[in-house]
Amino acid sequence: MCPIEFSNHIDMASYWQIFIIFAKIGAFTLGGGMAMIPLIQNEIVKRGWLDEKDFPDIIALSQSAPGLLAVNISIFIGYRLKGVKGSIIATIGSILPPFLIILLIAIMFTGYQDNPVVIRIFKGIRPVVVALIAVPMLQMAKKSNRSWQAYLLSAIVLAAVGFLKVSPIYILIVIIVISFAIAKFRDSRDREDRK
Repeated sequence: MCPIEFSNHIDMASYWQIFIIFAKIGAFTLGGGMAMIPLIQNEIVKRGWLDEKDFPDIIALSQSAPGLLAVNISIFIGYRLKGVKGSIIATIGSILPPFLIILLIAIMFTGYQDNPVVIRIFKGIRPVVVALIAVPMLQMAKKSNRSWQAYLLSAIVLAAVGFLKVSPIYILIVIIVISFAIAKFRDSRDREDRK
């Protein structure tokens, strides 16, 4: 059972459609799970399978769950669409093409890893992967950050993780503790105001 409850399952998506969409995303994504985010968002939101405002929640849940981001996203979205079977089909769809592609590369390109053309191709792909990761992150920041405090917190976390090499685990623990303390403080203040 999924630890979160979504709204009713969406019947407009067939198992075959879910498999094809996630297989297409898995086949054409370079750079791992973060690079899949804009493709998943485009495909899922465009079809009306998920609201744009719900997408950051799926990403947050997927990142906080153990395992690969791409697989976790597939599991959550597949579950939302068609329950447990949908999550299994979405996961198979997202991992099968990359597995087959890597297997094919391993078979065909053994001995070509030092080839200058192959090296240049992969060096040329790197900036594209960076852009594919940056664009959805900026879009989610615009939609999720509704105050200057939220933007400031995002910038502080970015600096701490990116430049100071602070572990995201420590940041999450600190944020959870602070958020819990603020919620408790506000709750107690509201109770006193009602008296």
